Amino acid sequence: MIGQGLTRRVKRFLLLVIVPAVMLGVNVPPAWAWYSELRHQRLINSQEYKEQFGKWDVLELPDDQKVNAIHAAVLPTGRILLIAGSGNKEDMFNAGTFKSLVYDPATGRSRVVPTPDDMFCSGHTFLASGNLLVAGGTQRYERLDGAVTNAGGGVIVKNEDPDSAPIPFPAGTEFRSPEGLVYRATHPFTVEPATKVATRRGATVTASETTVFAEAVEPGPGYVFEGPRQYSVSGVPAADAQNVYALGQAMTLKKQNYQGIEQTYEFNPNTESYERVGDMVFKRWYPTLTGLSDGGVIAVSGLDGTGEVLNGQNEIYNPVTRTWTERKDLTQYFPTYPALFQTAREDMLFYSGANSGYGPAEAGRVPGFWNLKNNVLTPIPGMRDPDLLETAGSAWAGPVQDQRIAVVGGGGVGESPRSTARIDTIDLDTPNPTWQPGPMLPEGTRYPNLTTLPDDTMLISNGSRDYRGKGDTNNHNARIYKPQTNTLDYAADPAVGRNYHSASMLLPDGRVMVVGSDPLFNDLANTIPGTFEQRIEIYTPPYLFRGPQPQVSDAPPRAALGATIDVASPDAARIQSARLMAPMASTHVTDTHQRSIALDMTKTAAGVSVTLPDDRTIAPPGRYMLFLLDDRGVPSVGRWIEVPEPGRAAAA
Repeated sequence: MIGQGLTRRVKRFLLLVIVPAVMLGVNVPPAWAWYSELRHQRLINSQEYKEQFGKWDVLELPDDQKVNAIHAAVLPTGRILLIAGSGNKEDMFNAGTFKSLVYDPATGRSRVVPTPDDMFCSGHTFLASGNLLVAGGTQRYERLDGAVTNAGGGVIVKNEDPDSAPIPFPAGTEFRSPEGLVYRATHPFTVEPATKVATRRGATVTASETTVFAEAVEPGPGYVFEGPRQYSVSGVPAADAQNVYALGQAMTLKKQNYQGIEQTYEFNPNTESYERVGDMVFKRWYPTLTGLSDGGVIAVSGLDGTGEVLNGQNEIYNPVTRTWTERKDLTQYFPTYPALFQTAREDMLFYSGANSGYGPAEAGRVPGFWNLKNNVLTPIPGMRDPDLLETAGSAWAGPVQDQRIAVVGGGGVGESPRSTARIDTIDLDTPNPTWQPGPMLPEGTRYPNLTTLPDDTMLISNGSRDYRGKGDTNNHNARIYKPQTNTLDYAADPAVGRNYHSASMLLPDGRVMVVGSDPLFNDLANTIPGTFEQRIEIYTPPYLFRGPQPQVSDAPPRAALGATIDVASPDAARIQSARLMAPMASTHVTDTHQRSIALDMTKTAAGVSVTLPDDRTIAPPGRYMLFLLDDRGVPSVGRWIEVPEPGRAAAA
């Protein structure tokens, strides 16, 4: 039918457009391109095509509502939080202009919300309360080689007095070397007292350490040196003068990386506002936040306040006290934005090897199990293209009960042009987990967005072959991965190319929203600086073109772990399965929170009964979307449900 209709139109086009164009001397290629686009639009909007491949739609917000969406999260209200912070715009950073946007995909309405700190390149994950924990961000933008005028570097300020109070120092605090060279702290800092531990022979005192970044008071190479130096510190109280001093390793004119902050917030979806909570122990830029089985959150990696990758200093957030605690017993190095997942074993995390950037190629790049009881990281090599894991995507493949992780795409370390089309999976439940090859993407793909769908498939969309889309290498591809058969199906091509700083998320109505992209250049020759992509694209999967969505007429707002609940539906006769879907919170193609949870189900006279898992490693307390799926694989609109902390009252 479609082919026959197009053939008739081709003949008509040749007679009515091409022939007169030739006679009038009009250039034929533009006319043919116009007609080809017409044919393409007719094809992708046909019912048959949409039922098989789905459909993309591009949305544009009003100019005053557009943001550089670096971070994206689906709130338990059904609205979307897009966090830009300074949006990778140094002029916005210098002006103190930080942005977040709450967007309602059901109505298309949006509003800018006050953003108290620069959360650009922070880490985030959802808490059991439904609040989004956001930690870290930007203290200072990078300065490239050749742009550094004043020598700078990290300085460690020490305090050997266990009886002193915390000592605050302002920005501009001076560090003077024995040679008389003076450097100034670029930001305020606080020096804690030393620690004192009683022993059989008395006590052991360990000096406290605070690392700060300092710059020479004057430009030029005269302030450059390699090797250790000890400094005196200005502004030290007289009582602490003998105990407070500073040490530095080098002051250089080399590139200075982005620097992190310690500020932490919970975003309250009900008030749509940020609530300040306790600061992290360490400043972090590009950290990963992963929820743990006990309800806490572990923060790992990131660039510190001097622009160096943290050397394994990890910490845990307590959502009850809203404070962070350093875990020296869990010192473990990872490159920035490592993909860490809580497994079905209570004290075991899995590192997929996927990460988003900073750190040497030879350190922390091998996937493996991280045992939080003894701090042992057991590597699991064997993945294809193991040196192409930077900017890879990874996620649970199928229901989380299957304990299968997929790693998709990725590229070489740093600004490497190399990329891979690899999809490999690993079953964490087997006695000796090994990597299994999956299908290949159509081309090498950095920055793939992975979205778990309620029908147990995964949408893989966008990305680029080269670093940040250099050389006009955006893929414009989408595929649907089927974990049960380990196969890949074609999906409609996205209209908008996306690479670095893009994110995707499952919406409550079963569609997928994709935002962002931050190309380095806008042309094939890499001569025109890139512009941030502020358009939104919505993907409607094939299942939403197969007929009406099954209805959920009633469902309880909350259910405990292990509980059985009744869900009313007039379409009970055709309901085949039920899933809980965790809301996504994605940045830098890293989202360790998203998961699909299969529910045991029986049919009732008025609908279905579903039973939740009783294991919080499978279903961590929090907010979920409950989907019912019919015999054609069509999901209902997700109904929000709270799984409260055991022994605690559910939120009102």
